Amino acid sequence: MNNEVFELFFAMLSLGTLGFGLIVLLARIFKAKKFLVEVQKIALPLAALITTTAMFGSLYFSEIVNYVPCRLCWYQRVAMYPLAVLLVVANFKKFKLMKTAAVSLASVGGAIAAYHWFVEHFPDLDAGVCDAKLPCSVVWFENFGFVTLSFMAFTAFFTTILLVTIRTTEK
Repeated sequence: MNNEVFELFFAMLSLGTLGFGLIVLLARIFKAKKFLVEVQKIALPLAALITTTAMFGSLYFSEIVNYVPCRLCWYQRVAMYPLAVLLVVANFKKFKLMKTAAVSLASVGGAIAAYHWFVEHFPDLDAGVCDAKLPCSVVWFENFGFVTLSFMAFTAFFTTILLVTIRTTEK
């Protein structure tokens, strides 16, 4: 298989993740308690699956396909990798500050990913964070006219926040 197949697969997976996240958000807004109770049952394992898939996807694109990560990509990884480990561990051992840590990592990572997506499309927005030799405006691939690696990271962070916090708002 060539990498275009994986790019399309991850782009579609990202859109599915975003779609599910938006459905959960709408269910929270419109207080669809029955749906939210069912989602709550799988929220933590699903969040772990999403972040772990994002982590392995980023490793695939950098280590197998040789897309060199820019500075903003590295910052997103600094948030995503420990988040994935944290959520996998949280499925087996509950601890007090898990939600706070997960939401903090996902919020910072999501903000960076959103900023990165805008820099990819509007390079003049770069506030001096990026390296001239490896600019953050480089788009390794784009599917459906807007799905890039940074967009994929954003959808993972966004949906993770919704899933991890579902329990605190619905009890």
